[in-house]
Amino acid sequence: MKLGLSLGANALPADPRAARDIAQAAEALGLARLIAADHVLGADPDRPGGWSGPYTHEHLWHEPLVLFGYLAAQTERIEFMSGIVILPQRQTALVAKQAAELDVLSGGRFLLGVGVGWNAVEYQALGQPFNRRGARMDEQIALLRALWSKPTVSFEGRFERVARAGINPRPTRGDVPIWMGGHSDAALDRVGRIGDGWYPLFDDPALVAAGRERIAAAAQAVGRDPAPIGVQARIVLGGSVDDQLTAARAWRDAGVDMLLLGTAPGVSEPDQHIATLTAFVNAWNAAE
Repeated sequence: MKLGLSLGANALPADPRAARDIAQAAEALGLARLIAADHVLGADPDRPGGWSGPYTHEHLWHEPLVLFGYLAAQTERIEFMSGIVILPQRQTALVAKQAAELDVLSGGRFLLGVGVGWNAVEYQALGQPFNRRGARMDEQIALLRALWSKPTVSFEGRFERVARAGINPRPTRGDVPIWMGGHSDAALDRVGRIGDGWYPLFDDPALVAAGRERIAAAAQAVGRDPAPIGVQARIVLGGSVDDQLTAARAWRDAGVDMLLLGTAPGVSEPDQHIATLTAFVNAWNAAE
């Protein structure tokens, strides 16, 4: 099992040096992947109808694709993954262009993590239908892969239309791996049919086995080999280091390929994030 970093974007200041310092520290510690989440807007709790979501307009979220372009120039080895981009609220061709550019700028270190999301406020503001997001994402992924792999594309779908056009540059690898969030039956089936990896956001390692079984069944139903489909999970580094090690081992034993480390929730000082991360990685390396 490899280790990665879940960058707590809403726990950082806007100063880009904070993200840079944490990313460089993660790379120096040997971590394989860095992820950042995607929220375009935060709702004001005093808006008509109120708001009871987990974050508001006062929380800071770096835009992940722009952030990764900056961090790609500040690092050499660590992978970057959106964790996750809410794909159906974005323009598909633009995401294809941005992801291909990140692949080129990073030397093939970018993975596109996508999901359907839950925040209707963002969908409304971005002009996309909330109630058709799952069906649209299936079509979007087909178009993304076509735009990445072909010089020109003609595509006519229910939601997407491209008339003999293409992006340039295209990914250096000819493709960008697509990982998917979620753990509903529909999400698991989608991973099995068309995904490269699964990023469930639950806290119980015991749920991994059933999810992998459903993913494998969906993959086999369309003639895919499920073996290469990866799984990653996340823990938050709170409590004692011994407790953190116990939690990490449980995910490893559940068959997770990548474990993301979330550091110092609610803390904005980069040094504290780095210290928390360093303590765990050193303890993990010594114990394992």
